[in-house]
Amino acid sequence: MSYWQAKLYGHDSLSLSIHFPRPPRVRTLTKPQRLVVLAMAVKRSPKRLKYSTPRFTKDGGLLYVEADSSGADSWKLEPIVDLLKQGAVGVIPTDTLYAIVCDLNNPLAIERLRRIKNIEASKPLSILCHSFRDIDTYTTGFPRGDSQGHANIFRAVKHCLPGPYTFILTASKELPKQCIRNKTAAAKYAVRKNVGVRMPDDAICQAILEKTDAPLISTSVKCPKENEWLIDPVVIADMYGPEAAKKKENV
Repeated sequence: MSYWQAKLYGHDSLSLSIHFPRPPRVRTLTKPQRLVVLAMAVKRSPKRLKYSTPRFTKDGGLLYVEADSSGADSWKLEPIVDLLKQGAVGVIPTDTLYAIVCDLNNPLAIERLRRIKNIEASKPLSILCHSFRDIDTYTTGFPRGDSQGHANIFRAVKHCLPGPYTFILTASKELPKQCIRNKTAAAKYAVRKNVGVRMPDDAICQAILEKTDAPLISTSVKCPKENEWLIDPVVIADMYGPEAAKKKENV
């Protein structure tokens, strides 16, 4: 099996501008359904040398793409979006921590994400949304209020999103069962299930969501042994790099 990994650098601090002189090339695989890709968008630091070059490839199929944190050159994200649509598993920035993501409508990608993160099939996954329209499509949405005195939650939420919040909403029939399935006896007979929903206030994340034209399945980036949040892109790259991904795929 061939493995190729793409990594996207961006989402830097306001004082640092990142530029990439040309768009990366995308390698076409003969069996895209077996694609194993980590498309990473990370914070770049001048102190980090290991992954400091604008474009760097080596044995194992590593590719780094840099984009401006403001999203001004979001056209550079097209290859990343294409890879996600082919079944890639990505690591992208949000307005809080990094998130591991994949295509909402790709069952194989969802299973791959679960294997890479070692997430049990019974554990529900969250979704990253680009707009309230996405939220209304894949959930029953926020209550709009009525003449009977029910509060207009939607009006209040509009002042919070995009933002660093996760809302638990009732899933609609449009949301794939793989996102909300739960094998517990109580959940098995539940009429409807809930899902965590986010609309991050991050230019790179929003650009990717807009280009994919659908929400992304999301889970947090944690160190499985220490159960700690991972915020260093070099550590993330090593933990979810080609060698690590290959081992988990073959388990």
